[in-house]
Amino acid sequence: MNHHPDPVVTTAQGAVRGLRQGDTTAFLNIPYAAPPRGAGRFAPPRPHEPWDGVRDATAPGPNAPQSERKLGSVDMSPYFGTGWSRGEDYLTVNVWTPEVGGDLPVMVFVHGGGFVAGSTRSALYDGSAFARDGVVLVTLNYRLGIAGFLDIPGAPANRGLLDVVAALGWVRENIAAFGGDPQNVTLFGQSAGATVVGGVLAAPAAAGLFRRAIVQSGSGLGAFTTEQAARVTRAAAEVLGIEPQVDAFADISDDRLVEAASRLAGIDLHTGTHHDPLIGLSPFSLVLDTQPAESVAAGLGADIDLLIGTNTEEGHLYLVPVGKYATSTAGDVDDAAARSHPQPARLVETYRKARPEASFGELRSAIMGDALFGAGSWALAGAHAGRPASATYAYEFAWRSHALDGELGATHAVELPFVFDVAHLPQLHGSAALLGPDKPPADLAARMHETWVRFARTGNPGWDPYDDERRATMRIDAEWTQVDDPRSQERQAWR
Repeated sequence: MNHHPDPVVTTAQGAVRGLRQGDTTAFLNIPYAAPPRGAGRFAPPRPHEPWDGVRDATAPGPNAPQSERKLGSVDMSPYFGTGWSRGEDYLTVNVWTPEVGGDLPVMVFVHGGGFVAGSTRSALYDGSAFARDGVVLVTLNYRLGIAGFLDIPGAPANRGLLDVVAALGWVRENIAAFGGDPQNVTLFGQSAGATVVGGVLAAPAAAGLFRRAIVQSGSGLGAFTTEQAARVTRAAAEVLGIEPQVDAFADISDDRLVEAASRLAGIDLHTGTHHDPLIGLSPFSLVLDTQPAESVAAGLGADIDLLIGTNTEEGHLYLVPVGKYATSTAGDVDDAAARSHPQPARLVETYRKARPEASFGELRSAIMGDALFGAGSWALAGAHAGRPASATYAYEFAWRSHALDGELGATHAVELPFVFDVAHLPQLHGSAALLGPDKPPADLAARMHETWVRFARTGNPGWDPYDDERRATMRIDAEWTQVDDPRSQERQAWR
């Protein structure tokens, strides 16, 4: 019998020993940047010190400082993970590979969590199925909350995004040793992670580091202006009792930063020229005076193939688990529109006309979902489709979870178990779990996962490209149906 010892791979910083499981090997907790400590938490990522000997890469490592996230009555722990696993050396990647020494497509995943939570330790982000199907899968931790995204005078903006770019640099330098092709890298992310991917698409510093991108329920219009960000910074400094300057923040412990971040909800970010792109749900986002969709329209990321989509009932996650969906009123619908759009009455009228049978809960959810993800995804898709050097593909994930008495629906994050082909995990099933009590269609995970792999390998997921005339979109459910220009009336309202 042939006993393979656990494989050792040599990276530019030192050797790492992974854990072989059947035909795949996982390497966990490999640093891609120096530990962000003290003032370094507010500096650009720096290279990690080399190490001597072989570093053990068989156990999960620490993650970014964060508080535990709860979303009402739905169990989101497979998504958020179990909170903060402490340790300063958390700017790390996990790598799953079928063979050390191939030339395989590489996929690099950026987790979501509202810019304040999430982790490579989350059960949903197990890369084994990707490795099984001939992909080298990389997941990464990045700075979150105040350390990652607060815009502080004297510190570079969007430090969490700079971390993702640094991880892509690590991939470019090291992934061949794990069997990956550094010339065929697909960057993908979900929610805040997808908004970061849109930001990286528009970041000149990332040019040449990846070839394709997948944006799952993100937004190309999700960034705060510097004026909006400054309000959050003043509020954070006030909570901490310090001056809003980088050296004052550098003296504050991670625990206090995490605690302060959790007290920043509800800041009014309306300005004379801009509404709050996150409609009050998070005080952290990218900070850019030009939205990623506008930068892409101007030509950034023009050579990157893009797969982009949203879920049919994104907004349900913010209403159903907290008991606000069924109790929604006409006033709640108007309020959602007022937070989202310069002409709220016209917006509500458009949605009513498009959905004559809809309940107040459905209208409220649809407006929230489009304010957060739909409008910003349509804008990014349209901007990118105007560039002839690469292809744009759109999807809509429509399979409904029957969790929470059948109400959770095709909500935010429900596509992830299918993309990672982990829909069988027991913690995803049950009346209060993400996928609900019913079994999903037998081949949905296999097909969806295979489609993402196919896009990473070839740049074509298997349906017609999106352009601004037809807006071809694959609607993914028990059956897959290509539709042209879904939701055209509602889409128009955001132009």
